[in-house]
Amino acid sequence: MDRTALTSTVRALWDDEILPSLSDFVRIPALSPSFDPDWATTGQLDAAVDHVRAWITGRGLTGAQIEVVRLPERTPLLLVDVPATPGAEGVGTALLYGHLDKQPPVGGWSEGLDAWTPVIRDGRLYGRGAADDGYAGYAATAAIEALHAHGGAHGRCVVLLETGEESGSPDLPAYLEHLADRLGRVSLVVCLDSGAADYDRMWLTTSLRGLVQATVTVTVLDYGQHSGLASGVVPSSFRVLRQLLDRIEDSGTGQVKLTDMHVEVPAHRLAEIRQTVDTAPGAVSAGIPLVDGLSLVDPDEVELVLNSTWRPTLSVIGAEGLPTPAEAGNVLRPFTRLCLSFRLPPTADSAAGLTALQEALTKEVPYGAQVELSRVENADGWNAPELAPWLSQALDTASQEVFGGPWRTLGLGGSIPFMGLLNQAYPEAQFVVTGALGPGSNAHVPDESLVLDYATKITEAIALVLDAHAGS
Repeated sequence: MDRTALTSTVRALWDDEILPSLSDFVRIPALSPSFDPDWATTGQLDAAVDHVRAWITGRGLTGAQIEVVRLPERTPLLLVDVPATPGAEGVGTALLYGHLDKQPPVGGWSEGLDAWTPVIRDGRLYGRGAADDGYAGYAATAAIEALHAHGGAHGRCVVLLETGEESGSPDLPAYLEHLADRLGRVSLVVCLDSGAADYDRMWLTTSLRGLVQATVTVTVLDYGQHSGLASGVVPSSFRVLRQLLDRIEDSGTGQVKLTDMHVEVPAHRLAEIRQTVDTAPGAVSAGIPLVDGLSLVDPDEVELVLNSTWRPTLSVIGAEGLPTPAEAGNVLRPFTRLCLSFRLPPTADSAAGLTALQEALTKEVPYGAQVELSRVENADGWNAPELAPWLSQALDTASQEVFGGPWRTLGLGGSIPFMGLLNQAYPEAQFVVTGALGPGSNAHVPDESLVLDYATKITEAIALVLDAHAGS
């Protein structure tokens, strides 16, 4: 394979072909179903699928079958099936994953930027869906095209682009079952919906946290009462809820008290974390907009990484029953409602964690107050399988040749349901979970952007991994 030509082709594809089409993709308000319940009527998810399908069709990949798969009452899925190059038919399927649905625009974009207007500024493409995760289908296709152009090889490649990831991928299990026979033996999974701790090297995501979420409501009155009359007689719903929270979290340290949500950190993951901190100091908090004078939870950066990857955490992400200060009257309120979101270690049993939470919040409630749990959900995390020698060597080669240095690993505090689903369906597969979501990418928030040079390099690195997979 002509390596120099491969690099040139990937860069030319990004500059001349991908960037214009990806910019137009940004313009499509393809909200995920959780944010657009009428998605089937508004048609924006279909528009996103059709846009990317047309671009991939225009690439003219030899033998490629490009299909929009639709199951009844489920979001559409774009499938691109590219046959193996001669001699690589027996290595199994390489499944390359991305998604085309988007988060809502939200307010607060910087001057001159907004969610649905693509803007190129200082080497970044700004706009919703540019980095999360519109570029993935383009990058996967370009990697395959570059291999074809310059004598590279690859096994059978299937690019799978769903449209429900930002809603938790509720339709994906049905599609995986529906496509199981067509996918065949999946021996490599490439996910381009992950991130990077910096833009200086290739990053491999090796773990994703699970979650437990519940809305808890404490009720003490049928309706509010004047606080001058009821306070000191009726217990405050806020105080009762505060006591319940003390059962599940140490308010001084943030440590979650429920033992079922904790696991022992694998020794090799701890070693990777220490290596990552040594390689990229400060990366764990890079890009977080801290207020002046704020101290982080722990001065030890290894502890911070462990907190954000292999230890459970609680965030209160919503509240109800509390009027705004301007509207607050002298009332002992009838109820307080909080939405509790736990991130769990990758190998924790989320069902056991949920059970422990339910018991902690509902047994022996102070004063006999009424407690109701609603909107309850849980999902397990993911811990990557050990790398096969061929893949470890391929990553070494790709990282050195493309980035000029060694690759590193990181765990993500978020979840990608697809990884767990694929790991269960194909336990023998190797996983390359990477992507261009780095510092300042701002996924889900204002000023989302894609660093174009880094996305280009990730594309080239994936091409080298696919070439190595063909010889595995």
